[in-house]
Amino acid sequence: MTAAKAALPTATLTKKIPATPSRKLEFRANDHVVYPTHGVGRIVRVEEQEVAGMTLELFVITFDKDKMTLRVPVAKAKSVGMRKLSSPDIVANALNTLKGRARIKRTMWSRRAQEYEAKINSGDLVSIAEVVRDLHRASGQPEQSYSERQLYEAALARMAREVAVVEKTDEPTAVKRVEGMLLKKAA
Repeated sequence: MTAAKAALPTATLTKKIPATPSRKLEFRANDHVVYPTHGVGRIVRVEEQEVAGMTLELFVITFDKDKMTLRVPVAKAKSVGMRKLSSPDIVANALNTLKGRARIKRTMWSRRAQEYEAKINSGDLVSIAEVVRDLHRASGQPEQSYSERQLYEAALARMAREVAVVEKTDEPTAVKRVEGMLLKKAA
């Protein structure tokens, strides 16, 4: 190990914080939340860690699908865009968005791809639904390029995970529901 790496501070103290009524947190343990760049996760616990000599209060969020754990400082949760799950009304609005006509701009693919990526990472369910709608290809349409397919599948998976949790169902059922809405558009 180099001297530069050895000098970096490490987390030395980790302890669970008891849920006290005096602290008012927007999110609690076992809440499902949406982290914009990773999608739906579940808060496992709130803990304190000492990092670089400072004690931080952190949300520990697991993303089972990605086998990932993320620690978000409680003070930064709102500013990074972490939010509660969408309401059933917003889910219905997103599903209705899928029925609309695809709006494909006549700009270069690289520019559109960046816009689609930004919408997916925004964490906004209706924006993600727009990407799914715009990139969906019916059986009679020309084949998608590899990058189009990747973006479509990422948006579909992100949307289906949130729909599944909100509607208390599993992900494959949610994917079928979303794809069913896309087929209603074609009919």
